[in-house]
Amino acid sequence: MWVSDKWRDFELLDCSKGEKLERWGNYILVRPDPQAIWDTKRSNPNWQKSSARYSRSSKGGGSWDKGKLPEKWQVKYGELTFNVKPMNFKHTGLFPEQAVNWDYIMNKIREAKRPVKVLNLFAYTGGATIAAAAAGASVCHVDAAKGMVAWAKENAKASGLEDKPIRWIVDDCAKFVEREIRRGHKYDAIIMDPPSYGRGPSGEIWKLEENLYPFVKLCTGVLSDDPLFVLINSYTTGLSASTLTYIAGSLFTPRFGGKAVSDELGLPVTETGLCLPCGATCRWERPTEH
Repeated sequence: MWVSDKWRDFELLDCSKGEKLERWGNYILVRPDPQAIWDTKRSNPNWQKSSARYSRSSKGGGSWDKGKLPEKWQVKYGELTFNVKPMNFKHTGLFPEQAVNWDYIMNKIREAKRPVKVLNLFAYTGGATIAAAAAGASVCHVDAAKGMVAWAKENAKASGLEDKPIRWIVDDCAKFVEREIRRGHKYDAIIMDPPSYGRGPSGEIWKLEENLYPFVKLCTGVLSDDPLFVLINSYTTGLSASTLTYIAGSLFTPRFGGKAVSDELGLPVTETGLCLPCGATCRWERPTEH
């Protein structure tokens, strides 16, 4: 498991009975988590005095009880700064378990000691975009949701990166990649965080199990001749991390060499010293000295 254990502004205090107790800066949130199926004792007093709680509805969806929670606030991870905004469907605009991937991205780019062009697909609020830009890469950030791209721009500005070479694209990711192939544009690294299920702007249905392999295969067409890495995230519960290894290993390794490695992502739980699993990541890479 790759564990994001270097946070100071975020802490997973406890998790039990389908919920997690988190500290985001100065605020304590309670949010649902389907992985926390255990019924352990909730001894942390913050369970009873949280700043806000997201509760699921028996009719589907759910809602926040925000108390005196501000509309937004900031948290830092090393040199990166993010705007946190509790929004519909329990999200805050940030997945803290991805911090271990941000570290990986920054290290790979800095170790390359050459100009690196990064393509970030399904890029959401830009955690990986900001990490790559902070490490010196030029980045193309693509997401179909206009509001998420605007939020990512806010995060770049908060991190002092608004003048870095970042292209902000609101588009369907597959259609954008197809156009980049026709234009002959190439990238040294690709990051993708595809949804388990989604609908495109024209009503196209995306199912990860059906669409991931052809999408990753399509992305081979925009890799440079000397690619650095490809990073694939998955939050689909039934999909093994080893499935991602097989996809990346079958598509990238025969052409470029290198290797693919996948593992679960995790967050350390302060109360128990254990780790909460939070999805999976595949990292395909070539040696930086190549």
